[in-house]
Amino acid sequence: MPNFCAAPNCTRKSTQSDLAFFRFPRDPERCRIWVENCRRADLEAKTSDQLNKHYRLCAKHFDPAMVCKTSPYRTVLKDTAIPTIFDLTSHLRNPHTRHRKRIKELTEEDIRRIKERRLASSVEQLASKKDAAVENSTSTNEDEPQLSTEEKEFREYLRSLFEVVVMLGKQSIPLVAGKDEQMSNNFQALLNYRMNAGDEALRKRFQATAVNKEYLSATQQSQLLDVCENTVREEMLMEVRESRFFSLVTGDLVEFSNEKHLPLFLRFVNQHNVLREEFLDFMSFDGDEAALVERLEDQLTDRWGLSLEDCRGQAHKATGTSTTKMKAVAVLLMDKYPLALNMPCSHMALNIHLASSLPFPNVQVVMETLRRIGAFFRTPYTQDELERAVYTYYQKNEEKGATLKQACGPGWTERHNVFDVLLDMLPPLLLCMDNIRDNNDGKFAYSVTADAYSVTETLSDFEVIVTIVILKNVLTFTRAFGRNLQGETLDVFFAANSLTAVLHSLNEVNDNIDVYHEFWYEEAVSMANVMEIPVKVPRLFLRKQRAADVGEIQAEAYFKEYVTVPVITGIMQEVEDMFSETNLKALKCLSLVPAVMGQMKFNTTEENYADVYRNDLPNPETLPAELHCWRIKWKHRGKEVRLPTTIHETLQLPDVKFFPNVNSFLKVLSALPVLKLEDNKSDTASERLQAYFDSMPAKQWNKSLAMLNVNTHVKHDLDVMVDKYCRLYPEDDPEAETEAEEDVAM
Repeated sequence: MPNFCAAPNCTRKSTQSDLAFFRFPRDPERCRIWVENCRRADLEAKTSDQLNKHYRLCAKHFDPAMVCKTSPYRTVLKDTAIPTIFDLTSHLRNPHTRHRKRIKELTEEDIRRIKERRLASSVEQLASKKDAAVENSTSTNEDEPQLSTEEKEFREYLRSLFEVVVMLGKQSIPLVAGKDEQMSNNFQALLNYRMNAGDEALRKRFQATAVNKEYLSATQQSQLLDVCENTVREEMLMEVRESRFFSLVTGDLVEFSNEKHLPLFLRFVNQHNVLREEFLDFMSFDGDEAALVERLEDQLTDRWGLSLEDCRGQAHKATGTSTTKMKAVAVLLMDKYPLALNMPCSHMALNIHLASSLPFPNVQVVMETLRRIGAFFRTPYTQDELERAVYTYYQKNEEKGATLKQACGPGWTERHNVFDVLLDMLPPLLLCMDNIRDNNDGKFAYSVTADAYSVTETLSDFEVIVTIVILKNVLTFTRAFGRNLQGETLDVFFAANSLTAVLHSLNEVNDNIDVYHEFWYEEAVSMANVMEIPVKVPRLFLRKQRAADVGEIQAEAYFKEYVTVPVITGIMQEVEDMFSETNLKALKCLSLVPAVMGQMKFNTTEENYADVYRNDLPNPETLPAELHCWRIKWKHRGKEVRLPTTIHETLQLPDVKFFPNVNSFLKVLSALPVLKLEDNKSDTASERLQAYFDSMPAKQWNKSLAMLNVNTHVKHDLDVMVDKYCRLYPEDDPEAETEAEEDVAM
């Protein structure tokens, strides 16, 4: 609920200002003085408890010396503070305006009493200022002991080092560059540059160092990186703790020094009611599922100070062999924390997620090939070659060629209709790869032609063709559903209500699998004939069959048993798992958004689904009455009032604070990983992380620098980094070194 200033002629309120607002004091005498100074006659009859509970004054009415900022997020008044700054005349310029806060006319006795009190107050404030000055100087001397010249120089030196580390992270500069024996130390080079540019702190430190000797050891560099990384991370974690509820999102596995690591992201709604998703760290992927869960709990609770009891969602962007392991991790987390709902991630198309979740080797080959194709055509040269191949192949059907050329633009391998496009693209795609392999004009490097050959060999396998056809046809039933999940709030709400129809369609296919498989197999054979690919059972299966002395199986029967049936049952199971009854209840609560209410003619029943988050609400017992008022508010709005269409828009409304349960409800829903990031004009954290990896060879990747690069928007304080470093590594302090030398001498 917004706070309004009780002072006459003051229209400030907390939702429109960063000013602090202060309650009237409970002490009757001090409260009476506040009321007298306000000149509000209507407040004189109220008790100090009533005034304390219902009335506020903003900081503009107090002498600045009376206002103390104890932290970036907390402002308090001194115990003796009295409001003395008021505008008591501006209403006279417009006498016809009605004033709710009427100003009391003062008698001569009132004026005399106020003058006496102001004089006494001025003396007190002057004394308090002097006391504060003495106290500050004393506390400065006590809390911040005077630093020696050596210590000051050491801190300036550390500050210069941290400036270099931050720049390395921001600019995606690796610590070392080059290959093998020609490796050059970028950190050393930047330190030299700063010294040449006049950095005295660095010059004094390193002027006696030999020319070929490194200024800092690998251990010292690692310490600097750790401190810098932890300081930036702590800034983000402070916001997560303030918001309380969050969702956990993991990315694709990344290798550092031949060890696999899992990127960790957190979603939360900050104090400005803006949805954020931030990259926090990498976690080792070693061990089984139970070990991973234990490591996650340790990371989030012990190291980051969060509680997994406040985790309201989880999404895992797993691919390849890690898919099965991450599904088991999600199940174990939900067993321990039932409200950490496992959902698809908004960054990945649902059909891509469903196909990636299937543990079958042939499907994983197709998905890995898709990722390789997406990476292969990121360069302008290869993309131009693909567009020429499309034009050449479809020159007799220009309309189809133009449509396909538009469909195969950047990012086409990550879209909802990827398998439809891939199937139409197969002939021109192979033609393109053949042209690149021939490399007649020599414009492609050997590594590019080798990649083209590898992709061609994979796509020329009939088993891959059948798998693509089956995936395309099965995932047709989930395509519109998945697209709505990544749409606006209204689309997501209707998607949640359409799941029954999706499952019904998949069940109908499963019940009539013989008929459907016959059509799909004919489609695969037709495509194989066009591409001159032989129709046959995989060689590996035939070899195993001969070894087992079993009769030969027909190709159509083989692909039905080992491709079609597993794919349709796997997709059905995954959809049911990802959209359980609890998950659907959560998504149906999106009817709290006014535009969804309006679409439903304000005939919504959020109460039926609210049990999921009942314990997260400030006043759950008043929820039914509050929801009724919420519906009435929007149903009987003025004609000129537009219904907010998203959670973000709704949370930005100044009067949403009058509905504390709805406000809390919307914040929890907003953090669910299935919902898209709203008002996201810049790249997401996952996109920035991928951009870092794309900017340099894998050997030059560094976990700390990656974290700094992704989070350049986070404010950092170099002095905080210096203080933290001095606390963690006191042995590097010059005073500690001096003491050590004295001990040796003794």
